[in-house]
Amino acid sequence: MREAFGAVFDVEPGYLNTASIGVPPRHVADAVMASHERWRRGQDTSSMFNEVVETSRAAFGQLIGVPATSVACGATVSQFGSLVAQALPAGSKVFVDPGDFTSVTLPFVAAGHRIVSTVDECDLAAVSVVQSADGRIADLDALRASGKPVLLDVSQAAGWMPLSLAWADFVVGVAYKWLMAPRGAAWMAVRPDRMEFLKPLAANWYSTGENYGTDLVLRSDARRFDLSPTWVSHVGAAVSLPWVASLDLEAVRAHCVGLTDRLLTGLGLPPTGSAIVSIGGSPVQGVVSSVRAGRTRYACHLYNTIEDVDRVLEALD
Repeated sequence: MREAFGAVFDVEPGYLNTASIGVPPRHVADAVMASHERWRRGQDTSSMFNEVVETSRAAFGQLIGVPATSVACGATVSQFGSLVAQALPAGSKVFVDPGDFTSVTLPFVAAGHRIVSTVDECDLAAVSVVQSADGRIADLDALRASGKPVLLDVSQAAGWMPLSLAWADFVVGVAYKWLMAPRGAAWMAVRPDRMEFLKPLAANWYSTGENYGTDLVLRSDARRFDLSPTWVSHVGAAVSLPWVASLDLEAVRAHCVGLTDRLLTGLGLPPTGSAIVSIGGSPVQGVVSSVRAGRTRYACHLYNTIEDVDRVLEALD
């Protein structure tokens, strides 16, 4: 058991793998377990989940600096990326980082768009704010100054990095990493002037409010792009995301980056300012990490401690 930022965690020592799966605080896990108990007893109806969906929607918006009316709920980043990819004119030029996660890159490849190597020549830039493989942080100021339309993936940033992204055309992110909620919930913020650009390719009862019939009457805000929500995922997200949004995220960033800086400097490497680092060599026994792009990836979140990092340093000494 650990206490961090006012919450209790049951995470085991040496867990440095939040970039793959975030570990929930106890009060989030308890809410999910209570939901499973209600399900087991047949005590739920579909309408009972509306409040948690709206709570998580609003909290995601708060974390990136946009109103709830600009946020659609779904299941994955690739689903939302595909919505943007299919809306672009055929053969559009899209800038992606060649090392970016495929949920960001492949929707545009599958749509037949031309992948280009610079932002200057693109019709849209699709970029992770923090790279999954090695923790590199995108130059958001340069992206904004370029004037190009952008899709930003905050899956490896939201939860440890303060964000203010109302300027971006589209912002996507998932629940189960740094936001420490169950897998199955994702969100996309759509800037209001870009709402009509997208087509509701997966129109459904939740995006219209109509259970039956063939009349397509879309909701007036970003909810027109909703998927029918994965209920239990939003139960956890409705507890976790508002809690994360209430924290001093500058303090969270300082804590996370302080730990990764300790790891890097202990290995004689320069600090990167990211909560994710990538190091050559095999994974360390007794530490939970991931191998990405042929290197071992370590990720430090708010529940991690100096002792977790020192396990790695002692093993590599």
